Amino acid sequence: MEILHKKVPGKSVEVRIPPYAAIQIITGTSHKRGTPPATIEITPRVWIELAIGEISWEKALEDGLVLASGLRADLSPYLPLVTGL
Repeated sequence: MEILHKKVPGKSVEVRIPPYAAIQIITGTSHKRGTPPATIEITPRVWIELAIGEISWEKALEDGLVLASGLRADLSPYLPLVTGL
């Protein structure tokens, strides 16, 4: 999550990996309270698979492994975060 946050700073999309982490990324409209206009929720296992490129963003969405809402809730341009593992 720290790598993603450094790669894509901002506050318009909230990425959640319950119960471990939640960060806000991608520049644009920010929010101060409540649920942001764009949210992404991922299990820890699926997050690791996405981060290392074992599964694509599109496949994870298609298989219902990611809950994403809002126009900016798309991590495909930023994944995988690491390669060559």
